[in-house]
Amino acid sequence: MLTLVLAVLSVSAAASMRLALPLLILGLFYSQELLTEIALFNRLDPRVVLAVGISWSLFELFGSKKLLGQRVLQIIQLLFSPFVGALAAITITHIFEINFQPMWLIGLIGGIFALVLTLVQVGWFFRLRGIPIWLVCIEDILCISLVFLAFTAPKEGGLIALLLFWLAIRSSNAWRQWYSSKPSTTP
Repeated sequence: MLTLVLAVLSVSAAASMRLALPLLILGLFYSQELLTEIALFNRLDPRVVLAVGISWSLFELFGSKKLLGQRVLQIIQLLFSPFVGALAAITITHIFEINFQPMWLIGLIGGIFALVLTLVQVGWFFRLRGIPIWLVCIEDILCISLVFLAFTAPKEGGLIALLLFWLAIRSSNAWRQWYSSKPSTTP
């Protein structure tokens, strides 16, 4: 059970960094039936879903290297990361063939975890006025690694996700201190 939670945290952390890439990896490498099992995708042609997933993944990988692409991705990730985190978390339970009830709880954990990490990324984006390219490249590598770690080493992947969560909490405390130390601009 703990392994499942750590795998869910790992894949949800990946979903907070990129939206389509974790789902594409899950669909291509681990669950060939992913495109037909999920209620959102089963009404569409699998080739269309695959083409959109590949296109969006390429945009995430290459568009995130420019400031305008980062802005567009931040807005879209902020809107959709809870849904993708929940979807990836529920997909993990299907792939591991674990019957956990209530399933919505796993989705809720994955969605909230992805949303919190995305909010921290958006905060850093606006505070730094753009994410440096070296950090974006590390984020891409970490996203792919977290998805693969969710299956090969869920304990390590979950611990990395928890470390990211700890860093998110620490940075939010630093923002609060930074904001409270700024002089007031109101007359």
